[in-house]
Amino acid sequence: MNSLLLLIICVAILVVGYIFYGGWLCKQWGVGESNKPTPAHEMEDGVDYVPAKAPVLMGHHFSSIAGAGPITGPIGAAMFGWVPVVLWILVGGIFFGGVHDFGALFASIRHKGQSIGEIISTNMSKRAKLLFTIFAYLTLILVVAAFASIVATTFGATVDEATGAIDVAASATNASVAMVSLLFILIAIVFGFMVYRRNASMAVSTILGVIAIAACMAIGMNFHPIYLTTNTWMIVVGIYIAIASVTPVWILLQPRDYLSSFLLYAMLAVALVGVIISHAGMGGADGLAAFNGFAVDNGNGTQYLFPVLFTTVACGAISGFHSLVSSGTTSKQLDKETDAKPIAYGGMLLECVLAVITVCAINYAYKNGITAGATAIFAGGISQMYSGFGEGAVRVLNTLLVLTYSAFCLTSLDTATRLARFMFQEFFLEPGQTVDDVKEGWKKIAVNPYFATIITVILGIALGMTGYSKIWGLFGAANQLLAGIGLLAVATWLSNVGKNNKMFLFPMGFMIIVTICSLCVTVKNQVGMITAGGADWGPYAQAILAVLLIVLAVILVIEGIQTLTKKKSA
Repeated sequence: MNSLLLLIICVAILVVGYIFYGGWLCKQWGVGESNKPTPAHEMEDGVDYVPAKAPVLMGHHFSSIAGAGPITGPIGAAMFGWVPVVLWILVGGIFFGGVHDFGALFASIRHKGQSIGEIISTNMSKRAKLLFTIFAYLTLILVVAAFASIVATTFGATVDEATGAIDVAASATNASVAMVSLLFILIAIVFGFMVYRRNASMAVSTILGVIAIAACMAIGMNFHPIYLTTNTWMIVVGIYIAIASVTPVWILLQPRDYLSSFLLYAMLAVALVGVIISHAGMGGADGLAAFNGFAVDNGNGTQYLFPVLFTTVACGAISGFHSLVSSGTTSKQLDKETDAKPIAYGGMLLECVLAVITVCAINYAYKNGITAGATAIFAGGISQMYSGFGEGAVRVLNTLLVLTYSAFCLTSLDTATRLARFMFQEFFLEPGQTVDDVKEGWKKIAVNPYFATIITVILGIALGMTGYSKIWGLFGAANQLLAGIGLLAVATWLSNVGKNNKMFLFPMGFMIIVTICSLCVTVKNQVGMITAGGADWGPYAQAILAVLLIVLAVILVIEGIQTLTKKKSA
């Protein structure tokens, strides 16, 4: 099949899904029927609860959920062929991920803008909430560690092993990415101040902001005097995310993510035009094969399509992290209830488009001999589509795509930090209680945003500097367990309020089965490594954590079934 035809078909299917299935979900849940103000208005505090215009909030939400996920996922699953990957993106996005993200956002705005954990507490049990919150918090710490390490490595200078000195020539690209990122933060702060404190026109501010983004990229590519080691950047990033986590969202989070979204839209536009220009056939001549079988040896042992495909392609199909974003930051900024569909369901399907484009990029990259490294495959595949315009155009586009890719790692990083802070605070709250309700005692210290942030950043940066990679292999399953539990939480709430929840039942069951199967495979593999001898602490940690996650899944499923069958435990 031609890649352009594939993309057109996929986009058409996603548009139909948004209009008809998304519209049906709104009717089933009664979205927009309530005249009650959203939590952003009802609980406005100028820090976390701040109403945002739909385009601004869409920018935050899309930037936060997308990140690098819809790029790295399809690349990791490409070993099975493009057909299963694309099918899962389409089916998963419309009937799994879209429902999951939309449901989590809608449920949260009906629960004072609080997270999935609080929804579980109110509709299942306090024990279930505590288990989920611990699990979600630890997963977010792992995300903070991973993305902090990725950002620091992307920014970090190359050090000459012989002399210990920084190799300036070899570090120019990294220094350029760092400079652009720093300038981008300054632009976002100015944008937020002008729009929210000087009431500047959103249209004019957006135009000037986009021009400023182009200017800061041009400056960063030609002027980048900051050369720091990776470890130094880890500390700098830690300080940044600590500040960003407690800064009012109108100062940094809203404007930065809104402006960041234009980078992603530009990346999508460049990729779309590239597919049109190249319109390469899928497969053939060393391209991406249509289907390589249900069992594939990728050089690290045999990988099975089930469950590997469904834990590898998460962003772009369904990802548990999205429910934390929907119910963590997005729900606290939603201006009106009817914005939920385009932002949550639409944002998920737009991410599906990016995932399909990634599949086309993989195919083109393979045809041009680029087969290693997620960034290299995506940026190389897209930029090579413009080879007819000369090597200069290819080089510039490749650099811009890498810069954009890196920018979204930083976006996901400080969103994850803020989400982890919320989780830490909510762990100590009683059902229905808010942070403002805690007036005294040790709990008042525990729910303090500064205290929660400091603990989160220390744990995340420390793990990032000491070996998060040894347990990163669990993230795929842990993330999809989050998705399964998120679906379960919203399903129980809808059941309790008498709304149709049947659209959640199959996706919920499927994702939990996928997760448990994946975790069982992990336990088997890690035990095999341990019994073979010579294993460090990594296999032991993965095996133990995998068993604990299986137990967690079983407990929460039992709690959910009891609730759904009106046998809720005390």
